[in-house]
Amino acid sequence: MDQVHKRLTTEQVKVLLKGYCQGLLDRSAIEEVLGIGRSRLFALLKEYRYNPDRFSITYQRRSRPRLPSRVEAEIEKELMLDKNLIDDTTLPITDYNYAAIRDRLAKRGVTVSSPTIKSLPPKSLP
Repeated sequence: MDQVHKRLTTEQVKVLLKGYCQGLLDRSAIEEVLGIGRSRLFALLKEYRYNPDRFSITYQRRSRPRLPSRVEAEIEKELMLDKNLIDDTTLPITDYNYAAIRDRLAKRGVTVSSPTIKSLPPKSLP
């Protein structure tokens, strides 16, 4: 099921929460309409009761959606080093070692996950 902010507007959720606070709606009905569990409902209620006028369910991204260009350049550099090892026929290396790349980047203060590195192949690859 989609997230609440994608299915309903803030005003629709406010009406449901207001109805619950006034005793007009029961908890299970609201959970069913919103498609959420008890814990999430009470988290929303807490937020709503704190400031009903400023309550919002809009999604606020906490991190930037894209890596800084400096970090991408560092990843690219490390991937190219591994590519050189893979291309060397005298070595039995056939694939990238993303965990090792992640560790080398961490030593230089660049914190990224292995899947992030894997999603950024070197630009010079065919």
